[in-house]
Amino acid sequence: MSLVPILLTLLSCTGALFYIVAGVLTWQFFTNFTKEKTAPLETLPAVSILVPVCGLEARAWQNWSSLCEQNYPVYEVLFGVQSPNDPAIPVLQAICETYPDRARWYLCHPIRGINLKASNVSQLFAHARYDVVVETDSDVRVRSNYLATLTQPLADPQVGVVTCGYIDHQPQRLGAAFVALGRCLDFIPSVLVARRLDGGLRFAIGPTVLLRREVLEKIGGFEIALNRIGEDYQLGYAAWRAGYRVELSTYILDNDCGNDSLLSAVQRELRWSRSIRSNRGNQYFGMVFMFGTVYSALLWGLFPAPWTLGLFLTVQGIRWLQAVISILLMGTPRLLLWLWLLPLRDVMSFLIWLGGCFGNRIYWRGRWLQVNRHGQLQEIVKDSQEF
Repeated sequence: MSLVPILLTLLSCTGALFYIVAGVLTWQFFTNFTKEKTAPLETLPAVSILVPVCGLEARAWQNWSSLCEQNYPVYEVLFGVQSPNDPAIPVLQAICETYPDRARWYLCHPIRGINLKASNVSQLFAHARYDVVVETDSDVRVRSNYLATLTQPLADPQVGVVTCGYIDHQPQRLGAAFVALGRCLDFIPSVLVARRLDGGLRFAIGPTVLLRREVLEKIGGFEIALNRIGEDYQLGYAAWRAGYRVELSTYILDNDCGNDSLLSAVQRELRWSRSIRSNRGNQYFGMVFMFGTVYSALLWGLFPAPWTLGLFLTVQGIRWLQAVISILLMGTPRLLLWLWLLPLRDVMSFLIWLGGCFGNRIYWRGRWLQVNRHGQLQEIVKDSQEF
């Protein structure tokens, strides 16, 4: 047997092993939480929610009003925009009029640094009243138990950061389904695998990061990410290095990707891949062992034989079982209607990972940026619309 089929066989098996481990860890994580005790609402700390806004999302009112309708004793919601001409301002004004005791909005200007989101949040933090701060994206919709669930781990004083996964629960278009499947079947399970291998989470993820004020002050505040990509990763990593625990919540955000085309989804994930590589270093290349369905398909296609067909079907079966487990346990059953997209999703995930292995240019909100080591950003071209 030549080297190529041996290598593809080994990679197919490591990919299958990843799917098994990911499925088991997903099952354990999302079933064990039901056995945990929950603190009474009246004992939970007051919270300031910081929402950086740039432009008007398709379902902005639904998203932002959901943050203002929490079953939680004491909290506030602070929205920030960077331009006085931002089209979101009339909606923000209406939100603040509807929830006058809970919501406020601010003009966060001038811009500080290259990371516009970090600039926005750092200025909002100056207006926060409470000692627990939640940074959340403007394109998420939450249920009324969002804050109550997110703050539960704070009963342990060693927990300095809490974060959670995010999925579009009801994708309507191909691009949105493509993104949702990737987050549900690959991203969140891979976070659980990294959490197990590292003996705990060493970074924060997604559009929600909860931090204690004392942690922010100790690590240098949101300013540490002003010129870096992935402020969520940076904040979690800095807190871990400072000796605090980073906890992953069982809450799954509903992230609206309704307007995403397949091209924009691929563009965004390529940006994430290069950002992860710059932040995680050589650990990024370890993801080569994750793509069992791709390797087994190549093996069967290049070396057709009963045993390669058997390996292909076995790996595919394990992958589909892991997919169903993830979809059901994360409360996104409508994704089952998009499972026919899984082969394309797996191939594109492999190609995006491969693209992330090379180059350091990313396209982010109309700007070309260069991502250097440890997520350091450098602007290359301003206001470019080229992909």
